[in-house]
Amino acid sequence: MIQTATLGGGCFWCVEAALKQLDGVVSAVSGYCGGHLDDPDYRTVCAGESGHAEVVRFEFDPARLDYRTLLLAFFAIHDPTTLNRQGHDVGSQYRSAIFTHDEEQARVARDLVAELNREGAWPDPIVTEIRPAPRFWPAEDYHQDYFAHNPQQGYCQAVVAPKVAKLRQRFRDRLK
Repeated sequence: MIQTATLGGGCFWCVEAALKQLDGVVSAVSGYCGGHLDDPDYRTVCAGESGHAEVVRFEFDPARLDYRTLLLAFFAIHDPTTLNRQGHDVGSQYRSAIFTHDEEQARVARDLVAELNREGAWPDPIVTEIRPAPRFWPAEDYHQDYFAHNPQQGYCQAVVAPKVAKLRQRFRDRLK
């Protein structure tokens, strides 16, 4: 049975491009989640006016990719210790967030964060927001598969490509 995961780790172009390479990810849709305005658009979200985070909603097959492994890959491609920031992308729209779809996902996410903090995976504590998934709003069409359609674009070369490469190296045995 296919499951859903909604993750925000900075710019959605990065999260989508990296994690959709994992075997078991069936689909990935960039969008917005967690804000206070109905029907947000990119301009409003980027301006920090809506409260939404840039996220990606993944459909995945848990027989091929368990939720914990998906979260481990998610944590591997972004810095979950910086509040409202990923690199040069600053604002609450770039926050690290796990929007859970059931209590089991919430438990797995909380347990994994506690484990990573105990292990000292990062020098600072993880600040990833974990909360039930509110309504998801798909982003505009031109954001979907952005890296695949724009690999030579400057941001893609400087920011997205290194995250894709990092995932490919660290999870090479889990790729499609």
